[in-house]
Amino acid sequence: MKKTFPTSTLSKQKPVWQGNFFNPSCGNLKLNQVIDEILSYIRGKPEKFYDIIIGCDSSSGQTPHFPVAIVALRTGEGGRFFLKKISYKNRKFYSWKERILEEVLISCDLALHFKERLDNRMKKEDKPYNYQFRYIHADVGENGGTKDMIKEVVGLIRGNGFEPKIKPEAYVASAVADRYT
Repeated sequence: MKKTFPTSTLSKQKPVWQGNFFNPSCGNLKLNQVIDEILSYIRGKPEKFYDIIIGCDSSSGQTPHFPVAIVALRTGEGGRFFLKKISYKNRKFYSWKERILEEVLISCDLALHFKERLDNRMKKEDKPYNYQFRYIHADVGENGGTKDMIKEVVGLIRGNGFEPKIKPEAYVASAVADRYT
């Protein structure tokens, strides 16, 4: 007898990396254009160190929006962000725990795909740049109800090859993406 496993919501809709990402200065961009903008930003001051981070948040309710952000930070000088809002037409989220897990799944899915594309583009550059893409920010923390989910969320992120950051260090999820819930 063949075992079947439940599929995630992500596999039932257009992949998170397709479609447009919004940037306040550039407007709507495809993922390859986001990479172009990040590379342009890095080339502007190649001597600086850069962090590329992904994080997601969600609005409350049974039919939430999930803003997911890609952030490029230039150490000590601010950064750029690119945001996409995801929503599901035929899915309800009956608990906040479901929403938190979906936030992390969206972040991991985007991070895996984006990292592969970014790394491939970086290999084609004339010189190496001083950057890292290792963190996913999760909107969970030691205070509040989400503290019971920390181990699960941290394990999910680490299992996908990234280092988790939780609140108060998870500013991409709790400040950048949160502004667009």
